[in-house]
Amino acid sequence: MASSGTRSAYWLGLRHGAPFVLVIVPFALLFGVVGTEAGLNLAEVMGFTVLVIAGASQFAALQLMTENAPTVIVLATALAVNLRMAMYSASLVPHLGAAPLWKRALIAYLLVDQSYAVGHAYFEKHPEMPLSARMAYYFGVVSPVFPLWYAFTLVGGLVGQSIPPEFALDFALPITFLALIAPALRTVAHVAAAGVSVALGLALAGLPYNSGLLIAALGAMITGAQVELWMERRVK
Repeated sequence: MASSGTRSAYWLGLRHGAPFVLVIVPFALLFGVVGTEAGLNLAEVMGFTVLVIAGASQFAALQLMTENAPTVIVLATALAVNLRMAMYSASLVPHLGAAPLWKRALIAYLLVDQSYAVGHAYFEKHPEMPLSARMAYYFGVVSPVFPLWYAFTLVGGLVGQSIPPEFALDFALPITFLALIAPALRTVAHVAAAGVSVALGLALAGLPYNSGLLIAALGAMITGAQVELWMERRVK
C-alpha cells in the first residue's frame, strides 16, 4: 500500500502536469486531423501516436511521408528530432536510475518534453526526495498528459476535416516548445546552441526533405558542447 508521502508526491505531480492539458489537447487533435488528411487510416494514426509518442517527431515524419521522401530520410529526421530524449534520459539517471528495470522501461516510455521538464526541475530542487516519491511525482505529472494524448488523437482522426480552420490548432506545437525551452536557457551554452539551431534552421529551410533540420540539430549540439568546454577552460 502506498505511503502518504508517495500519495502526496503523486498528487503534487498531477497538479504540476495539469496545465499541459491546454496544449496536449489541441496538439493531439491536430495530429489526428493531419494524419487522416495525409491518407493514414484510423488504426495507423493511433498506432503512430501510441508507439512513437513524440509529437514533433510524428509531425516531421508525416510531412516527409506525404512528400514521398526516402525511408532513410524519414527515419533520420525523426531520430534527429527525438535525439533530445537520449539527453533527457541521461540527466534523469541520477534521480530515477535506481528504479527496477520494468519501472525504468515505463519511465522511458512516458518520457516526453513535459514529463522531463517538470520532473527534472523538481528533482533538482528537492534532492532529498526518496526514490519512491520521485517516481510517484513523475507518474503524477504524466497522468493528465498521456490519456488525453491518446483520446484526442482518436477524436482528431475521427472528425478529420470537420474542425474549422479558424480554430488554428497548429498553435500548440510552437507554444509547447517555447514554454519548455525558454526556462531552460540558463547558460551560455544553452543560448548558443539555441541560437545556432535557429539560424541554421532558417538558413537551410530550402533544402529538400527538411534535411536542413538535421544539419541545424547537429550544429546546435556541436556548438553547445564546444561552448561548455570553453567555459570549463576559463574556470580552470
